Amino acid sequence: MPRADVARRPKGAIRQRGEALQVRYFAGNDPVTGKKVYLSATIPGTDDAAWGRADDKVAEFRTQVNKQRATESSISLNHAVAEWMRVSELEDSTRKTYEGYIERTIRPALGTVAVKKLDARTLESFYTELRRCRTRCSGKPFIEKHTKITEHDCVAATCRPHVCNPMAASTVRQIHSIISGTMAAAERWGWVSSNPARIARRPRQKPPAPDPPSPAEAARLVEEAFRMDQDWGTLVWLVMTTGMRRGELCGLRFSRINLDTEIIDLRRNWVGGREKDTKTHQARRIALDSETVVLLRKHRDRVAERVRVLGQTFTDDRFVFSGTRTLEHTEPYSPNAVTQRYKDMAARLDINTHLHALRHYSATELLTAGIDLRTVAGRLGHGGGGATTLRVYAAWVAASDRKAAEILGSRMPKLPDSSV
Repeated sequence: MPRADVARRPKGAIRQRGEALQVRYFAGNDPVTGKKVYLSATIPGTDDAAWGRADDKVAEFRTQVNKQRATESSISLNHAVAEWMRVSELEDSTRKTYEGYIERTIRPALGTVAVKKLDARTLESFYTELRRCRTRCSGKPFIEKHTKITEHDCVAATCRPHVCNPMAASTVRQIHSIISGTMAAAERWGWVSSNPARIARRPRQKPPAPDPPSPAEAARLVEEAFRMDQDWGTLVWLVMTTGMRRGELCGLRFSRINLDTEIIDLRRNWVGGREKDTKTHQARRIALDSETVVLLRKHRDRVAERVRVLGQTFTDDRFVFSGTRTLEHTEPYSPNAVTQRYKDMAARLDINTHLHALRHYSATELLTAGIDLRTVAGRLGHGGGGATTLRVYAAWVAASDRKAAEILGSRMPKLPDSSV
């Protein structure tokens, strides 16, 4: 005797769809969107054996959901992420950034969820919502802000309709890094059996698109820098020729420059108002060209004379660049001040660029000249044996490779003319 078209089970159902059975089981509400979530499966066939397999699938789903709800641990993501942040060794700037993402985004959405109930689907749903709207609105129109007065007037400038503002893919990837680190720690500590963030899909990383100034623009920039003052010109020149990072430049001391061997020994970085290791925590040595050495000798003499005029004794422990903060060069040039001054200078020249682009300029000029990838990576301080350099400057590496092929081809012996 045929069964009814719908056989209901507690929170589950089996429905016949053509020549197959569809099994659905209610698994609760999505913690991100609030929408109902169902586990589903399709069982081929409609005979009694198929219905039996469908009954078994309902029982399997029921066990899966009950096990999740009866979790041994009630540890929330709030607690887990706080513990992970407490024991993690993070740079001050990174910690401050992470704390902002946790308070503004992670805690409001997933903070109360037990870590054992987090799965890859929940995380992917969370990332999708952030990519749609950073406030994860319902999608319905609403006024984003109101004035706190008795007679409210929505025409006031402080009231505006909400406009969805998608979160950048790079930001979502950072949020994923926080959750991934937290869940990896939870796995180590025995709070979860596996880390769902390991398999969850996150937004794709945007391909690097370095945009260095052209040689003509670089010439205008360095010429303007020297016109402004000799110290500033030397700073801009040094970034162009070495590709140093901003923090490395500001934290550079004369003791790290050997003008006789023409080498800069980079070991320190200036970030967040204090001195620390370089970004990759590795020291590196950068060779200097003769013209740069001449400029640095003159700069050292200028600084030494400046210090002597102030009645002090010059030592190589002084910072190479100090700006106008201290003429004694006992404090470094503020990284933010360097960035802003360079930006203003470029704007006056009507060149759309920024300070970090000089690092790109140094790298691309070397690659275009045929310098091998490993050497360029070493000068820039990239790890991974050049993998980062290749990923960022792939177009220039390809152009250099094409140039090498043409040079090799031109040196090969000529083949006999087969038409003769």
